Amino acid sequence: MTSRMDEKLARIRAGQYRRSDFIIADAKDGDMGPSLVSTGPLRQKDGSWSRYRNRSEFLDQIRAIVRQDIVDIMLMSASNLETLAGEGLFKGSKVKPAIRANDTSDIWVVRGGTYNKSPSRPFRSASLARVMQGGSSGDLRTGTDLGLYSITFNNDLEADLRSLEAFAEFRADASRHGFKYFLEVFNPNAGRDISPDIMPHYVNDCIVRCLAGVVSVDRPLFLKVAYNGPKALEELAGYDAGLVIGVLGGGAGTTRDCFELLSQAEKYGARVALFGRKINLAEDPLAMVACMRQVAEGTLSPQEAVKAYHGALAKGGMKPTRSLEDDLTVTEGPLKAAA
Repeated sequence: MTSRMDEKLARIRAGQYRRSDFIIADAKDGDMGPSLVSTGPLRQKDGSWSRYRNRSEFLDQIRAIVRQDIVDIMLMSASNLETLAGEGLFKGSKVKPAIRANDTSDIWVVRGGTYNKSPSRPFRSASLARVMQGGSSGDLRTGTDLGLYSITFNNDLEADLRSLEAFAEFRADASRHGFKYFLEVFNPNAGRDISPDIMPHYVNDCIVRCLAGVVSVDRPLFLKVAYNGPKALEELAGYDAGLVIGVLGGGAGTTRDCFELLSQAEKYGARVALFGRKINLAEDPLAMVACMRQVAEGTLSPQEAVKAYHGALAKGGMKPTRSLEDDLTVTEGPLKAAA
């Protein structure tokens, strides 16, 4: 079955984009970064919680969102894909499964650790051959041919050179296995001599430069980048119509932050949103995803979507983390000027 992602990308590349073609991905790959705490708190209806979800409960969240059939991509660790695809979750589904294909040191945000304070170092846990073949089962129907590859530039010659060499090795490996990928480019995690005002353009330049020598068959399906404001996004989206831009979600923020980011990203040229914490840490992830789709398609404004989300919480007897007034506030810096 052709995935909804493939159908939408085909229309976007053909210049036939309409707002219903905006691609939403749920990034449930946090176990490869923040690890255990990335599953999110196991909330009670009164808003209280005493522990994080265990793996079984986290997998239940993924199952529920895939069966809701609103997101276009479900991004996971290879081990969670093996479990869920092996049980047939994606059989007959239009949701495309994807894995995090590398886990660079800047995402090792573990309790007590400081790995993410040093310039990013390349590393890969997942085996493309194993992922393509459905893990230990060897069943071609339970694997995936899509993954996220991440790279972070820091204006550090040795660190960035290591990252680029590892990216070249990954592309060769992906080519051997017929594996497709989308490229995540984080803002510098330990940048050298980069002023805040030039940083968004530094990232744009690094993206264009690192892909300029890559022929089309080896290029990413789309990008996943931080939203650094309208000017930087418009610059990157307007450079090459063949380069589909997606934005990452960053922190949880307020509910308004989630919907505002989605709305501004679409307005200034992004065609994909890949949100992790903004979905996973919501009081009701399914209601959050449903409202996200309406914002992406333009049927609700960000403000209207916040009110609709709170209405859904009330209907489900769930106490919101913030009051409606507080949840209508834009708190994330790059969003404020254009909100």
